[in-house]
Amino acid sequence: MNNKARVSICALAVGLALGGTAYAADVKFMDPTGDDKGPGGYTYPTDAVYSPGSFDLVEFEVKGDDNVELKATVNDRLQDPWGMGVGFATQMIFIFIDKDGTAGSGHTDGLAGLNIKFAPESAWDKVVILSPQPASRVLAEVKTKAADVMKDIVVPRRTTGIGKTISAKVKLDELGGGDPSTWGYQVVVQSNEGFPDKSDLLSRKVNEFEGQHRFGGGNDGNCDPHVMDILAGKGAGTPDEVQAQYDMLAHECGPEGESVKPATLSVIRK
Repeated sequence: MNNKARVSICALAVGLALGGTAYAADVKFMDPTGDDKGPGGYTYPTDAVYSPGSFDLVEFEVKGDDNVELKATVNDRLQDPWGMGVGFATQMIFIFIDKDGTAGSGHTDGLAGLNIKFAPESAWDKVVILSPQPASRVLAEVKTKAADVMKDIVVPRRTTGIGKTISAKVKLDELGGGDPSTWGYQVVVQSNEGFPDKSDLLSRKVNEFEGQHRFGGGNDGNCDPHVMDILAGKGAGTPDEVQAQYDMLAHECGPEGESVKPATLSVIRK
């Protein structure tokens, strides 16, 4: 084989490698520990299955190429007290993705039961739901409670928990293609609710007082964000990002529990 042929083959190999790589770099964000209090005052349910730190997001990572792996790590070892069979049970993670950063492009309403909005420049284009429930159950709930945005909701075929990390893989095509390293992300930590309210998408409510299976520190109406932890600031995990989270989840309730000013989230980028 002459040198010219070798160069051509090498160039072809490099071209194929680049062509098969959906994006150039992985995405990784950190989040402070101990901020699993929603807007600052939320408390865990009283049942022992909701162990301290189990809703405290500490790291979020996106890896892969045509198969995109999404990984959310919390501050306590995962357990499966309800026998879900996938390595975790109490958590539920919503990963909102803003692909273009363009105001007016995407959705500014969160999903049913979360009671959150997104800033116009952070409107989400896709959301991936990491749930311990079977994908068929999640999809059935989506059809009933989020039919208007169903085309932009991605439910992985299988989500698993190992150690402290909940993860799933989805096809890049399911996310609409593109370069995930350039996208904006917001990770919303909630709790898997097998018997949700008729208006909630498998998520657990936050009430004024905590109960056996209810978060406390919120409002019994529908005005407070039903969220325990999110990414904030630059996603570096620095102490100042605790207050940045509380500020983002700040909201105002009316005397009858109606929403006067909803919690409005932004995504973060590399």
